[in-house]
Amino acid sequence: MPHDTTLIATIAVGLGLAFVGGFVARWLKLPPLVGYLLAGVAVGPFTPGFVADGGLAGQLAEIGVILLMFGVGIHFSIKDLLAVRNIAVPGAIVQIAAATVMGTVVASWWGWSLGAGLVFGLALSTASTVVLLRALEERGILDSVNGRIAVGWLIVEDLAMVLALVLLPALGSVFGSTEAPESAAVSGSSLMWTLAVTLGKVCLFVALMVVAGKRLVPWLLSQAAKTNSRELFTLSVLAVALGIAFGAAALFGVSFALGAFFAGVVVSESDLSHRVAEDSLPLQDAFAVLFFVSVGMLFDPMVLVRQPLQVLAVLAIIVLGKSLAAFFIVLMFRYPVNTALTVSASLAQIGEFSFILVGLGVALGLLPKDGQSLVLCGALLSITLNPLVFKAIDPLLGWLRRNPRFATRMDPEEDELSDLPIGMGEVELREHAVLIGYGRVGGVIGQSLTERKIPFVVVEQNREYVERLREEGVPAIYGDAAVPGILEHARLDTASILIVATPDALQAREIVEQVKGVNPSLPAVVRTHGDEERAYLESLGVDRVVIGEHALARSMVDYVLERLSALKAGPVVPTPADALVP
Repeated sequence: MPHDTTLIATIAVGLGLAFVGGFVARWLKLPPLVGYLLAGVAVGPFTPGFVADGGLAGQLAEIGVILLMFGVGIHFSIKDLLAVRNIAVPGAIVQIAAATVMGTVVASWWGWSLGAGLVFGLALSTASTVVLLRALEERGILDSVNGRIAVGWLIVEDLAMVLALVLLPALGSVFGSTEAPESAAVSGSSLMWTLAVTLGKVCLFVALMVVAGKRLVPWLLSQAAKTNSRELFTLSVLAVALGIAFGAAALFGVSFALGAFFAGVVVSESDLSHRVAEDSLPLQDAFAVLFFVSVGMLFDPMVLVRQPLQVLAVLAIIVLGKSLAAFFIVLMFRYPVNTALTVSASLAQIGEFSFILVGLGVALGLLPKDGQSLVLCGALLSITLNPLVFKAIDPLLGWLRRNPRFATRMDPEEDELSDLPIGMGEVELREHAVLIGYGRVGGVIGQSLTERKIPFVVVEQNREYVERLREEGVPAIYGDAAVPGILEHARLDTASILIVATPDALQAREIVEQVKGVNPSLPAVVRTHGDEERAYLESLGVDRVVIGEHALARSMVDYVLERLSALKAGPVVPTPADALVP
């Protein structure tokens, strides 16, 4: 291959095989990420045939990391994190610590150094946001309480990993190279000084971004937008992402990933953030694919033959160890068992941050090459198995609920919030509405009922929502409405209507089946996502099943027909209400 076409060959073959691998993975109902990693294995040095240039692939991967972290920063939402902070923040921190300890203990058993164990454990502790979001979207629970908790949990993990990427170079100088263990003996004062200098540089960079970047970057993007040139605006986005990432590394000694993340956070404050995300998405996707391909190139498939027991140990930590830790952490915070199972399944895989961590660990001499291969192998296997883990939630949840001994232990039925306080609702709850879920949809319904002075009781899985509602004087019950016994406290026998606003289709089914068993004549309106689910709910006796997209379309059509009829009838004299309509 002529030298001047190596870059073209690496990109063309890498993207071509990634497309084939991703297409086959989706056909097999697997995340496309599996196909991208396998494409990297195919063009790597450990398999026969074409071998891509590892150096060029590594630099392309760096661009992928920058754009990936830039996208994470743009979509980073303080509001979403604060909504579930009471469980997501402490839960994620404890789970990361538990998984890191498990990885460190196993690594020390294999004879690795403490530094290698820490990097190894951290890499196994963080899940892939890309894989999680796709799994939650496919199940239709991204906007549910469980989905928001899982996403908030991963946001905390991402922030923790960003901090780990900042501190790893400092730890590398403290623990020393795996090839030179004698350099690992560094005093405690030296460690503290190194960490202090590193954190000082990071704080200076963050302060500069908050003070200057928050004003300069949105202004720069707005000036590019005023030119009405799409290519100039796209170029400004790339200049911001790559320029800040490179400047952060060159001037402050922080990682490309951290610089790109804060560039995205600053851009998210701009009114043009949605356009920035839209314009950068194609490039972000393309280079992210090259990142996963370059990671696959580092994977030696023979590790499955040479170290099968170590591979199984890694997979056990990822799928069982940290998932069980998350399961019991969620239960300790007195959340329902279905929330614990959803969070556990969400964490039963590792992804992009794990690859970045082990790559940096190997570059710093902290982690041996075998460690990188084991983590990559664990990622491939866990991502492949993750859809099966999610599919196991419903049968396992059903089995637990059919066994009262487990259900009573794992679901917070005896929680003080799982029943109405004495006196609350005793008089008002006659011919009332029972509202299941108080999220984005349920909250709007609840406000409308309050304005019309219609009595209602809320059943909600988010403890913070229930506590806030009770402070406002709204009758609210904490718990999973699908669990037998929870809805008994909502006075179903005297209710006038059931409103199921939760987006979880399986939960909605179980709620309706349970309610119809108690009060068959109770009218019900249920939110769902598809025609098949609507047909099933109607067969159970639900009076009205609402599909969000259909309701939106009908509302728009009603408005169009109304305006067209008005135009045919003659000139329309604008009213204050009409003037508000664009």
